[in-house]
Amino acid sequence: MGRHALSLSSASPLAEIEPTNMVSSVPVASNVVSYPGAASAALRRAMVTGARDVADSAFASAGAHDVDGAYPAAEVTALHETGLLTAPLPLELGGADLDGSALCEVLRRIGSGSLSLGRLFEGHVDAMGRVLDYGRREQIRLVADEVKSGKLFGVWNTDDVANPLRLATEADGRVRLHGRKILASGAGHIERPIVTARDDEDRRLMVMPGLRSGERADLSSWTPLGMRASATGAVDFSGLEVEPIEILGGDGDYERQPAFSGGAWRFAAVHLGGMERLLDLLVEHLRRTGRGEDPHQAARLGQAAIAVETARLWVERAAEIAGESSPTRASGQIVAYVNLARLAVERAGLDLMELVHRSVGLQAFMRPHPIERISRDLATYLRQPGPDRALATAADWVLRQDARAIDLWR
Repeated sequence: MGRHALSLSSASPLAEIEPTNMVSSVPVASNVVSYPGAASAALRRAMVTGARDVADSAFASAGAHDVDGAYPAAEVTALHETGLLTAPLPLELGGADLDGSALCEVLRRIGSGSLSLGRLFEGHVDAMGRVLDYGRREQIRLVADEVKSGKLFGVWNTDDVANPLRLATEADGRVRLHGRKILASGAGHIERPIVTARDDEDRRLMVMPGLRSGERADLSSWTPLGMRASATGAVDFSGLEVEPIEILGGDGDYERQPAFSGGAWRFAAVHLGGMERLLDLLVEHLRRTGRGEDPHQAARLGQAAIAVETARLWVERAAEIAGESSPTRASGQIVAYVNLARLAVERAGLDLMELVHRSVGLQAFMRPHPIERISRDLATYLRQPGPDRALATAADWVLRQDARAIDLWR
């Protein structure tokens, strides 16, 4: 990604945001130095181990958090204490260069402990990527310092249709936000979200305003079947002043491909973690009840294992493709593959839940059985936006390729 400079005039603080087709040739990577090798590999292994420990703790306490408006504060603190909040940052900023296969495993493990916690952590990773891709040096340093102090970040992009978020230069020359975001996970707890807002010239910009914990959030509208512990709700930003350092990137950077759609593999990895936990619980149930040798139960268990392994293969390959920097890997190819991967995981997740429910029976629908809670969470979390569009976009890309199937994803 290129660096997106931000220049502010005294007349209009938003007037001179550099458009993305005129960005500096100096990439952000030249400002942030990473040191691959033994130290980085060791840190990544430590992050995977830390994720396992956090997941075990999160799973043990997940039932207590299964109430409306809940937030897994202790588990988020554990993410900080194990270094997982800073892990997506480069080594020189106190991170672990966590990405690719190691990040995939971390997301899976956290998802296996709590899908709500996984949702929050995935949003944090997304926010770190936005800052590293589009942030100026001082913005990256600001965010890194706040993350090292234990702050969780997130990305909130869904506007209240009746009151969409706007970024306005007012008569006093100050820049303020007006409007609301909805479906904002971590609302009331995340103190520096990345939000999208349109300015006076109808440019869609990313803003990372400072919030105070517990203020401006309303969780009363979040009444879903599952994911109750994600503290999802609406946030009203009206009147909140924005400083120049809080405007990130340029017009349209938020939707820039392949990062915009290509990052979907991360939430699919969290889904996969929940699916792997369900398979473990099914195996435990069949062993405990002594029903595993029943041919019908064995058949369902085999099909469940196929569903989980299918999801794993798609997610791991999607993470690999999305993380490649090869000049031969076109943006459209990355987006198409990740779109197919997220839908393959969705289908596998739905199939898995049906198989688990048929095998376990009514117990799988009774609180406080963990299968009941995880099924609700997974069914809710699988409802990602635009599935039909994602499938159609991927199919269109496949249709337009000259390559045979054996070479389609090379």
